[in-house]
Amino acid sequence: MLRLEDINTYYGDSHILKGVSFEIKRGELVTLLGRNGAGKSTTLKSIMGIVPPAKGTISFDGYDVSGQKPHRIASLGMGYVPEERAIFPSLSVSENLKLPMSRSGVGLWPLEKIFSYFPVLERRRHHKGSQLSGGEQQMLAIARILIMRVKIILLDEPTEGLAPMLVREIAQILKETKKTGITMLLVEQNTRFAVEIANRHNILHEGKIAYQGDNDEFKADEETQRKYLAV
Repeated sequence: MLRLEDINTYYGDSHILKGVSFEIKRGELVTLLGRNGAGKSTTLKSIMGIVPPAKGTISFDGYDVSGQKPHRIASLGMGYVPEERAIFPSLSVSENLKLPMSRSGVGLWPLEKIFSYFPVLERRRHHKGSQLSGGEQQMLAIARILIMRVKIILLDEPTEGLAPMLVREIAQILKETKKTGITMLLVEQNTRFAVEIANRHNILHEGKIAYQGDNDEFKADEETQRKYLAV
């Protein structure tokens, strides 16, 4: 579904990603783990064309999307939930959800299912995005992607700053999403959350892939977790 080969990305003269390569098979949930500054968010932005790589190839569902504009990549079925959530603050919850529906037609989840899994959004459907708490905004950002017609979802730190109860809710929602066969790439720092839902893991360290393994291998490899993820 998604393959990165020798991706090199810069911010000005700063070399952020240094030959990053990995792939995700259809229906998998794969993580990209690492400490702050490792290049995780830059990897997602490179995939989406927001920060195009200077070198390397990105293939998505049979298409070479290297250097393509973000709107073109999104039109192929790639959904992106950025760390800053990027909901429309002046629009209501309902309007935030109806806008992608009007553009993409029938999506992954119908509105009724969205509200059954996000009851707080139904209760606050007439509130503006700016009136929601941080956790509610995160739920809206994820719900907005689920209501679209996408093949893969890129999630950047979906649990950051959320209370444990909300983290558990997000985990359950992603598990349900996996059951539909959707592919996901998850950037995360909460290792416990990651191992609960992922098939495989990649660890970024100083802009390079330092580790790749399946979930069972990763859980058993405490030395690798301490070396690359411990604060």
